[in-house]
Amino acid sequence: MNHTALLVLEDGTVFKGVSIGAEGCSVGEVVFNTSMTGYQEILTDPSYSRQIVTLTYPHIGNTGTNSEDEESSQIHAQGLIIRDLPILASNFRNQQSLSDYLKSQNIVGIADIDTRKLTRILREKGAQAGCIYAGREVIGTQADEAFALEQARAFPGLKGMDLAKEVTVADAYHWAEGSWQLGKGHLTPDADQLKYHVVAYDFGVKRNILRMLVDRGCRLTVVPAQTPAAEVLALNPDGIFLSNGPGDPAPCDYAIEAIEAFLNTNTPVFGICLGHQLLGLASGAKTVKMKFGHHGANHPVKSLDDNTVMITAQNHGFAVDENSLPACLRATHVSLFDGSLQGIHRTDRPAFSFQGHPEASPGPHDCAALFDHFIELIKQYRA
Repeated sequence: MNHTALLVLEDGTVFKGVSIGAEGCSVGEVVFNTSMTGYQEILTDPSYSRQIVTLTYPHIGNTGTNSEDEESSQIHAQGLIIRDLPILASNFRNQQSLSDYLKSQNIVGIADIDTRKLTRILREKGAQAGCIYAGREVIGTQADEAFALEQARAFPGLKGMDLAKEVTVADAYHWAEGSWQLGKGHLTPDADQLKYHVVAYDFGVKRNILRMLVDRGCRLTVVPAQTPAAEVLALNPDGIFLSNGPGDPAPCDYAIEAIEAFLNTNTPVFGICLGHQLLGLASGAKTVKMKFGHHGANHPVKSLDDNTVMITAQNHGFAVDENSLPACLRATHVSLFDGSLQGIHRTDRPAFSFQGHPEASPGPHDCAALFDHFIELIKQYRA
C-alpha cells in the first residue's frame, strides 16, 4: 500500500504525492538535478549532504540499485523527489529496488508530483528549504501541511554551514581500487604500477575520483578533512588532491590554512568542486552562494586556454567569484550556461582546480584530461 507524502517548500508551496522511501520527516535545501541516469551515484554523493534532490528526468528507478555503483558507504542526500517510480526494476546488475534501497537507509522519498513545476519554482526563486513528510500517519490535512511548513522554515540554509567535517572519514586509509570493467568488476593494479604517492583530502570524496587517480598510477592515502598540513607533508607526497564535498567552503578555515601551507612548498595541488573553492579561498579569492547551483550531467564548459567545449557533470551551490581573483590566479574554464567560473590555475605554483566533476559517475568523461594534467605536474615536481 502506498502512503501519502507531502513536499512543502519554505515559500508555502505544497505538493502531494506518494511515499517511496522510509516514513518520517526530512528537511533540507531542495535542489534539482537534470541527469537522465546515475540516480544511485547521485544519492550516495556526499556533496548532497543536507540537500533534498529533485530528479527532473521522469522515470527514475528503472535499473534498480547495486553495491558497485555507490559513490560512498551510504546515501548522503537528505531526501529524494521524483515523478514516476517503475513497478519493476529491470537490469542484470540489479540487487535491490530503489524504494527498498531508500527504506534500508531510512531515507524519505516522494513520487507522483509535478517535478517540472517544482523545477520552475526552484529556477525562478532559487533553491529553498523544504520538507518531505511521509508515512501512514500523513493524510495530507492542513495540520500536516502546517507541520511540514514549520519544519522547512526552521532549516537554517547552507550558507555558513561547514559540512565537510561531518561527512569526512574518521581515520586515514589507503586506497588502491581502480575503475570498473564489465565482467571484471573494479580492478586493483599491482603495487609496482602505482608510481606516485598522492594524499587525498576527504571533504566528501567520491570513490570514482579515487579510482581515476589509481588508474593513472597513484598510490593514495586518504586523510580526514581536518588533517594538519604538517602531518600530510610528513608523508612526503608527490601531490595533494582536494576532494569534492558539501556545504559552504568559507567556514572551512582548517582546510584553507592547510592549503596555504602546501602552496608554500610547491607540492602539486589539484582540487575538484569544494576543493576548487578552497584553493580559490586559500589563494585570496572569494566565494559566493549561487541562486540554484549547478546539478546535472549535461553542463557545457568552455576552456579559456584553447576555446574547446566539454560537456561536464556538475554538483555545487557555491562558486568562486571571478571578479575577486587575485593576480596569482588565472581563470581557465567558464560555464556556457551562466558564465560562472569553472576552473582556476595558479600562475606561480603547480596548483589548479575545476568546479565540475571530471570523474563523472554519473556523467560524461570529457574533462578526464584534468587528471592527466595533475600527473604532468607531479612528474615535473619529481624531476
